[in-house]
Amino acid sequence: MNPTELAEVPLSHRMKQRFKKLMGPWGVFLQGFIEHPVMVGSIIPSSRFTIQKMLAPVNWPECKLFVEYGPGVGTFCRPVLERLPRDGTLIVIDTNPLYIDYLKATIADSRFIPVLGSAADVEQIVRAHGHDHADYVLSGLPFSTLPDGVGPAIAAATHRVLRPGGAFLVYQFSAKARDFMARHFHRIDQGFEPLNVLPCKLFWGWKD
Repeated sequence: MNPTELAEVPLSHRMKQRFKKLMGPWGVFLQGFIEHPVMVGSIIPSSRFTIQKMLAPVNWPECKLFVEYGPGVGTFCRPVLERLPRDGTLIVIDTNPLYIDYLKATIADSRFIPVLGSAADVEQIVRAHGHDHADYVLSGLPFSTLPDGVGPAIAAATHRVLRPGGAFLVYQFSAKARDFMARHFHRIDQGFEPLNVLPCKLFWGWKD
C-alpha cells in the first residue's frame, strides 16, 4: 500500500488493524466477540485444561470425521488435528467470516475444512464434503443466548448427523445446552472445569 492509499484509509481502521496484528489470535478473537457477542459467548478462548478434559472421551483411532461449531481462532482445532488420524477430517462451521478467514490463513492441513455457515445446516455441510455422518461434534456455542429456535434446531440436526455410538461434546457456562440435548440424547455424561475463564460445564451426549 503506497502513502496515498494509506492516507485514504481511516485512522480508526488502521489503528484497529495494528492492534489486531499486535494481539495476534487474541486480537481476532476479541474483535469477533465485540462484533457478535451473542454468537461467541466468551471474551477469552478456552483453557488447555478444558480442551484436554473435553476431548478425553473421544476414540481417536476410529474417528474419521470430527465437526466443530464456532471454532473461533482455532483453540480446539489444533489439538483436534494433533489427535486425528491421517485419514480423518475436521470440518469447522462458523457464521463469522472473520474467524473463517483467519483459520484459512493460519491452518495449513489437508484434513482441515473451514466452512462459513450455520451449525443448523450441519447435515447438508457434511454431505457436501462427501460424508454420510460425523463421529463427533464439538460445540462451544452459547445456547443460552442464541436466537429463539436456533438451539433446538442445532441439537436436533446434530443428533441426526451423528453415527450410532458418536457423541455431541458441549462446553458451556450455563446448563441450558443440556436441556436441548436431553430431547435427543438419552445418555449425557457431565463434567466441570474450574480452571477456565469462566469455569465451565462440560457435557457429552452419546447417540444410541
